[in-house]
Amino acid sequence: MKYVLMYTNRPDLDAAVPADRQAEVYQAIYGWFEKHGAVMTNMGAELQGPETATSVKSSPNGGEPVVVDGPFSEAKENVGGFSIIDVPDLDAAIAIVKEWPSLQLPGVAVEIRPIVDHSEM
Repeated sequence: MKYVLMYTNRPDLDAAVPADRQAEVYQAIYGWFEKHGAVMTNMGAELQGPETATSVKSSPNGGEPVVVDGPFSEAKENVGGFSIIDVPDLDAAIAIVKEWPSLQLPGVAVEIRPIVDHSEM
């Protein structure tokens, strides 16, 4: 089963983490990807901050879509990146995600979502 892993963080909490600790965890992330590379179908990407985002959203009056600077969501969490894995089941995905090095930092989470398989339709 394929799942997307969305790596989220809280920028307001990141600021309190010392730079050397951030670097240490970031280095551990490379090891995590190496360890789990066999189940990665797509290594995904690390995303730039939400301040670089542009959103296209539906018009409130049904007209042309509206382009706005910044993310559409007003959430405190920031999606910092994503990966796609192919594992037997959700339990296997959870086991991998529990080892995500950034979970040692405050405000970090990994959202796991199954990918819709249209080939079965």
